Amino acid sequence: MKDQGRSKRKRTGGRLRRSSNKKRHQLGREPTETTVGEPRFRVVDSRGNQKKIRALSTNVAQVADGDEVTEAEIENVVDNPANINYIRRNIITKGAILETSAGRARVTSRPGQDGQVNAVLVDE
Repeated sequence: MKDQGRSKRKRTGGRLRRSSNKKRHQLGREPTETTVGEPRFRVVDSRGNQKKIRALSTNVAQVADGDEVTEAEIENVVDNPANINYIRRNIITKGAILETSAGRARVTSRPGQDGQVNAVLVDE
């Protein structure tokens, strides 16, 4: 269970003991591992009167090259610094390098949080 909330350490490095058990509003959700495939989305409630659109899978990306933005088809995930196993499983996260129809692109958005893949072209 991920710990949402304050740090376990003091500013000086000393240990902070938990004064109470975790409350329901402090719990996090399971991460949405966005894959390459037929577009599927899920809408979840978030804090306040807001909604988040989670991309469960997608195959299009908005690729920026300077001032121009084009829609490109995602072919596969080439590199993912978040987790090496994500490359094999074709999971898209922020910072992942994708092979697209426009060339190689680095993801700048968080598809599991805002439901779309924005990327910028990278020089090979």
